[in-house]
Amino acid sequence: MSFIVKPVLLGLGVAAILLFIDPQLGSYSQSTSTDTMTIDQSRNQWSGPVSYASAVSRAAPSVVNIYTEKGLSSTINTDPRVSLGSGVIMQADGIILTNHHVIDQARSILILLHDGRQARADIIGTDPEMDLAVLKIDLPNLVPINVGEPEQARIGDVVLAIGNPSGIGQSVTQGIISAKARNGLRLNEFENFIQTDADINEGSSGGALVDAFGNLLGINTATLSGTGASGISFAIPADAAVEVLADILRYGRPVRGWLGISAVPVLFNDKVPKTLGSQGFQISDIINGGPAAEAGVKLGDVIFKINNSTIKDFDKSVKQITDVVPGQPLNLDVLRQDRVIQFRIIAGDRGLQK
Repeated sequence: MSFIVKPVLLGLGVAAILLFIDPQLGSYSQSTSTDTMTIDQSRNQWSGPVSYASAVSRAAPSVVNIYTEKGLSSTINTDPRVSLGSGVIMQADGIILTNHHVIDQARSILILLHDGRQARADIIGTDPEMDLAVLKIDLPNLVPINVGEPEQARIGDVVLAIGNPSGIGQSVTQGIISAKARNGLRLNEFENFIQTDADINEGSSGGALVDAFGNLLGINTATLSGTGASGISFAIPADAAVEVLADILRYGRPVRGWLGISAVPVLFNDKVPKTLGSQGFQISDIINGGPAAEAGVKLGDVIFKINNSTIKDFDKSVKQITDVVPGQPLNLDVLRQDRVIQFRIIAGDRGLQK
C-alpha cells in the first residue's frame, strides 16, 4: 500500500510547488476543467449521463409493485400475496398500465408504491392480444411517468428496466436497445417489440423501460428463455401501449379494425410489374360474411396496396388495417391471377368477433 501511496503524495507535492511559483497555472487548470465539463455536457445530450441516478429518481416513483391473489386454495405458511409483477403510473388520478398476464385470473390486486403506500386496484380493462391491462387505484399525490418517444430511440441507446424482480422490491437493470420492431415471436397476437439486453426478470413484467433521462420507452413484458440465449428481453413500445390505454379508458376495450381475413407474406417474382411493389400478402383464409368477403375478396388474392401504399412490411400493414376505425372505409389493391382489382371495404370491429 505504501508503494502505491507514495508516488501519489509526491505528485501532489510537485503540483503544490508549481502553483506556488506560478499562480497562473492554477487558473489555466480551472479553465481547462470548465471547458472539459462543457464538452462532456454536450456529449451527454447524445450518450446520456455517466450516472443514471437522475433518470432513476425521476422514473422510479411512477413504477409500482403488483401483488395478486388468485382464486386458488392456499396452503399453510403460504403468503397469498404472491408477487406477479410491476406496473407504471400513467395518470395522476391512479391509472396504471401493466401486462395482462400479471393480473390474469387475479381475485384481488394489491399495489405497493415507491413511497411505501398500498392500495387495492380495480381492473378497468385488458388487451390480451397485446398483453396489456389498465388498473385504477384511489390515492392522492401520485406521480405519473413522463412518456418518451420510442420511435426516435435508436439501436445502441442506453435503457433502464425498472421493476420488482422475484418480489424482492424495486430494482433497476441497465442495458441498450438491441433491436426494434421485433415480431414473429408468438408471444402476443400483435408484436412490435423493443429488444434490450437489460434484464427483465420474473416480477419485472409490466414495469418501465426508460431512456437515460427517465422517459418511458416501453412496458417490459418478456424475456427469451429456454433457448440457451441470454440478454434478450422485450418491451411493448410506449406509444402503442398509450393507444391501447386511450381505447380502454374511452371504450372499455381496445378498438381495432377487422376485415375477416388471414394472410401470409409473399415476395413477387420478376414477372410481376415493378409498379406493384416487391411483396404483398396472400389471403390464406376468409370468413364468410366478413367485410372482405362481402366486398368480393377471394381466397388466394394477393393484397399489394393498402390505401394506395405498397406493402413493405407485413406487420406494419396489419397495423394499417387494425388502426382503421370500425365503420370506416379501407382501400385494397389486389392481384388476382393476372388482373389488378381494387376494393373499398368497410372495416368491422375486431373486438366484437371474440
